[in-house]
Amino acid sequence: MQFGEPSFFNLFWCLVPLIFFMIWGMRKKNQLTRKFCGNLLISRLVHPGTEKILHSKTIFIVLAVIFLMFSLTQPRWGYHWEDLHQRGVDVIIALDVSSSMLAEDIKPNRLERAKRKITDLLNMLEGDRIGLVAFAGTSFVQCPLTLDYSAARIFLSAIDTQLIPVQGTAIGNAIKTSAKAFHTKEKKSKAIILITDGEDQTGEALSAAKSAGNQGIKIYTIGIGGEIGAPLPELNGNGGFRKNQQGEVILSKLDEITLQQIALETGGSYVRSVTGDIDLKTIYQDQIKRNVKKKELKSERRKIWQERFQWFIFIALIFLFIETSLSKKKPVEKPEI
Repeated sequence: MQFGEPSFFNLFWCLVPLIFFMIWGMRKKNQLTRKFCGNLLISRLVHPGTEKILHSKTIFIVLAVIFLMFSLTQPRWGYHWEDLHQRGVDVIIALDVSSSMLAEDIKPNRLERAKRKITDLLNMLEGDRIGLVAFAGTSFVQCPLTLDYSAARIFLSAIDTQLIPVQGTAIGNAIKTSAKAFHTKEKKSKAIILITDGEDQTGEALSAAKSAGNQGIKIYTIGIGGEIGAPLPELNGNGGFRKNQQGEVILSKLDEITLQQIALETGGSYVRSVTGDIDLKTIYQDQIKRNVKKKELKSERRKIWQERFQWFIFIALIFLFIETSLSKKKPVEKPEI
């Protein structure tokens, strides 16, 4: 036997004061009645069998409460095996952590906005496996594919621009690392969500995207930043903005053309990051969920126990019915001799 809610066994401690209260109540009632009527008068007004009926009624009420409380613990016995199959898509999120993601044209900055987007996406996932790849001048797998979204949130919280010492934006390398993270040659159920400002500095992004498309991987890109550009804050934390050798403030601009070409190369799509979760809804619900075929991600056999709390409720109702019947029952008159 198993119990679905064993914590309700603590309620049985309430039976002790309940039983004492009912016993005290009956005795107190009997004392007050005898004090008011007197022993001689009460023997004429109250049949001797009435007290026995009241005791029986109390016992049946207590038994009904016990069985009702027992039903709350959800007793279970008997079981059957059930095969569970979970289907979904493998999704790798490649997040740009280069210094250009510190630009504040999107508040609080591009990286923090991107991390919030990923958190929103984790809340939207419906049984798909998720993985994280961080990239700047190089890339690595921050979180392997998993169904544990809580673990993915922990890995996500550790991402910042200091994570990768090699600066730059190597989008091509990020796509290659993401493609290897799938660990399967199956040409379906694979999608990469690339979140970056699109300033590719290696020129390998399109060739890497083409290779990923040949592997059956669809790349969906989210551009984060503005076309006008924004200055990059100094990394030393002393304020001010970074400048080039000529003393001019360096501006980081969103390269939408590159991101659009990457997405088209694999049959994916591109959206620009906006306030709220409209871009995520477009990418995940309208694109990935509809256009990427699902596969079986997890299969297991689970023991399903049979709920038996109904029997205890039924027995409790029987006791209550008996108690009600005793209320209508009149004591049997003893024949006078």
